[in-house]
This record gives sequence, structure tokens and C-alpha cells, in this order.
Amino acid sequence: MIGVEITGLTVTGPAGTMVQPFDAEIPLGTTLALIGESGSGKTLSAKSLIGLLPRGFKAEGAATVADTPLPVGRDDASWRGVRGRQVALLLQDPFTSLSPVHRCGDQIAWTMEAARGHRMLRRERREAVAARLAEVKLPEHVAEAHPHQLSGGMRQRVAIAAALAADPQLLIADEPTTALDASNQAEILDLLRAIQAERRLSVMLISHDLGLVRGRTDTVLVMQSGVIVERGETSRVLSDPQHPYTRALIDADPVVAARRGSGEAAAVDLDGRPTLTSAQGIVKTFGHRTVLHEVDLSVREGEIVGVVGESGSGKTTLARCIAGLEKEDGGTIDFAGETLAPGRASRTPDQMQIVFQDPYSSLNPMMSIRAILAEALAVAGRGADEVPAMLELVGLPAEIASRRPAELSGGQRQRIAIARALAPRPRLLICDESVSALDVSVQAQILELLSGLREQLGIALLFISHDLAVVRMIADTVVVMRDGRVVEQGDCAQVLTEPAHDYTRLLVAASTRENAPAGAGKD
Repeated sequence: MIGVEITGLTVTGPAGTMVQPFDAEIPLGTTLALIGESGSGKTLSAKSLIGLLPRGFKAEGAATVADTPLPVGRDDASWRGVRGRQVALLLQDPFTSLSPVHRCGDQIAWTMEAARGHRMLRRERREAVAARLAEVKLPEHVAEAHPHQLSGGMRQRVAIAAALAADPQLLIADEPTTALDASNQAEILDLLRAIQAERRLSVMLISHDLGLVRGRTDTVLVMQSGVIVERGETSRVLSDPQHPYTRALIDADPVVAARRGSGEAAAVDLDGRPTLTSAQGIVKTFGHRTVLHEVDLSVREGEIVGVVGESGSGKTTLARCIAGLEKEDGGTIDFAGETLAPGRASRTPDQMQIVFQDPYSSLNPMMSIRAILAEALAVAGRGADEVPAMLELVGLPAEIASRRPAELSGGQRQRIAIARALAPRPRLLICDESVSALDVSVQAQILELLSGLREQLGIALLFISHDLAVVRMIADTVVVMRDGRVVEQGDCAQVLTEPAHDYTRLLVAASTRENAPAGAGKD
């Protein structure tokens, strides 16, 4: 039986047709993956099926869920009885869909009460919320917690419980695991798969990550510039792609590269190179919680050191201590043979700079690219006439200088963030999850850029990531962290090919994304 049927779905906007008409079916209990790069139209397509298109955009066509027509292209009032009850949306960041000031249990209950049209009695409410939490493998006491008190994986489970609380028949999951580490990604997608099988739920999974799509979806649509360029069973499309664009996406996937043996960083002779920066016995506490337990780490001149671990492992806190953005409570940090005092005041711009995960939040949206780079150059005592050279350094045309961040793609914005960080000519560049939010092809381009900058400028990199396949592509040395401790470190290819520690083996297994549930792809 067809759970969801889509016919002639089209999206138009201020610039014309953004999504060309396409048809699709999602049988009960199956998952359709919609993949493509940022700007391909996949999220617009999904939002048109729940009536959440941005202002100025309009959908046309038809869609039915369990033989009930959706009000595609109609006003917002037409969707009020549909959202939650027939179609639910699960977003990338649970902070976007969960209220930070209300308890998790209340937010789940509100969805159920809206669908029922009345408030539940206290005991009924408590039992219903507990049942929803149990379905997503969370204990009953999570109902009393606020979202910020939970880990990223737990927050996303609460968001799933809230999305499914009114028993929808179609769940649209828009990049639901991008912000999570590899093991949490696998757990969340496997959880969705199990719930889907039990409920006979139709799922549309929006993703740019082919590794996550593989083994966990039944059919796939590949979208490029608003056009479906390839479709079919996921296993067939990803193993034998027919369209050049699909082949390019697969070739850019770091997991695919690792399987082919081509996803490792080029060997660089680091023997004899002096240590640029080192951290010895770093301890950091927040309140009564110790997040770094006497951590040691060193980076040689021109070396790329990857630091990996799950969310909460302490890798970002360690990087922030090295950068002076956090003050360590114990241990010492040396740079070029000199001991640095805790905090930013002891660092100079030409020692180290940091590139964050989201360039859009770190770049001033009101300033032009020229002004952003000129400001960074001025800090280094260099003139604005060097802006074109900085753009060229990161592979961008000079004419982009007149634009603002909102006018650029995610990859272009990250190149600007890298250019800004390089303006003071630092000897160490700290990259904190700097490619995790990018499409696989853009990800590969940024990694290639960073590797090239190492060769061109002789700069060293401290590369923080939760994605082992990405680290394998760029790092010479890898440091594996768990619960604020280093559990393994050494040559990157050696550690990630033959891990010695059980935890590293767990991360490597999760990063291969081959641990799909039994029967994945079957209805």
C-alpha cells in the first residue's frame, strides 16, 4: 500500500522555478532519501509537504498521505489540522524545534493534546509522556529536564518523541543527525528505522551524507539545481550511479574514499621538526564537573593533528584552552618554547587563530566581505589592498569582496572564515568542526584547501572533528578523546586502520556506517 504519493510537486520563488515538477511514492514502512548539495532544492521540496515554505515561495502539485490529500500550495490555515497529525517535521538541530525554557515532557504533551483537542489529566499526561520517551529509549525522568540539560543525542530523541507524539503517518527528517557524532548518528537513524517498522511509518530523509543514506533507506531521489537527476533503489543508485552528478557526490564522500583506500592524507615527513605548541597535564573544570583530566597534546611545525571523540569528550574544550578562549585550571601550554599564561591575553594574533563550525554565525552579516577581511588585516598591521590576495589564497574571485555573507554559499563562507583567520599570518590554525555542516563535495574542497595551505604557508593545524573519515583524509597524527581523557594517539592511518583501544574501535566501526539494522531496506 502507498503511504505517501507525490505528483507534479513544484516550488517557485522570487528567482523563478526552484524545484522542477517531480513525482514520488513512499510506501508504508519505507524511507525515501532526498539527497543533493545545499541549494539543490531538497529542503524546499520537503517544506512544501508541510506548508512551511519561506515567504515569497509557492508550491504546486498534489500529495496524499494515506489517501488523504495534503493542502499543497494553500494558505497556512489549511495546514493547521495537518501538521503533527498527518505530517511531522524533524529538524537538524533539536534546539530549533524544542523550547529552551520548557521541560521536555511538557513539549511532548502539548503535541498530543493539540491532536486530541483537549488537555489530559495529570496522571494520563504523565503516563503518555513516559510511553513516548520509552519509545525513543529515554528514561521517564527526562520529562522533567530542560533541553540544555541533555546531550545532543538525547535532545534529538526528545525531538523525535515530540514529532511522533500525535501519530503522524509521514515523518520528514531534514538532516536530523548532521550535528551529532558518528555513534550518535547511527543510533538515531537506527532508532528511527525501528520506530518506522513498528508504526508502519513513511519517512522522507533529507541528507547530504551518502554514508548515512546507505543501508538505512529504501529508495533515493538525487536532486541537482531543483531537478531530479536520478532515482531508484538506494543500493542500486549508490553502487551503480548512472548520472555524472550522482557519481561526483559518491566520489566526494570521505567514507567511500576510505573504502577505496584513497581517503588518507598524503604522507608528510615530520621527523626532526620542532614542536610548535604543546599542552601538558591540562585540567579544566566547570563547576563540580571535570571535563579535562590531565590531557597531553603536541603539534609540530607544519603538522596536522586531528582530535576526535564523541560530543562531550572534551576535544573542543581542549582546543579553546590552547587558543586562550578558556582558562585551564591545571597544566601548562607552551608555544614555540614559551609557556603561555591561561587566557587570551597571553596569545598574539600571529601565534594562532581559530575557525569555527558555522561561518555564518562567526561572520558579521552586516559587513561586506571586503570590510570583514580588511578589519582582520588591520589587526595584523596590513592594508586593505591585500584583500584580493587573501581571497585568491582561499580560492575565491576578487569580485566576491562586495558581497555580504548571506549572499554566499556555505563553502564560500567557510573560505572567508579561513581567509580572515589567516590574515594575521598565524603559525597554528585551529579548526573546530569546520567542515561538519558542509556538503560532501564542498567538504572535500575545504579539506583540499587546508592541506594546500599547509604546504604553501608551512602552517600547522589542530583539526577538531567527530568524523573519523574526514580526519583520515587530512591528519598526520590523531588523538582520540573520551570523557576528557586521551585514550589513544599516534599516526592517523595506523590508529584508524588498526585501533588499539576498544573505544577507538567503536568509533571506527561507527564511522564506516555499515552497522545498519538487520533487514534495512526491507519492508
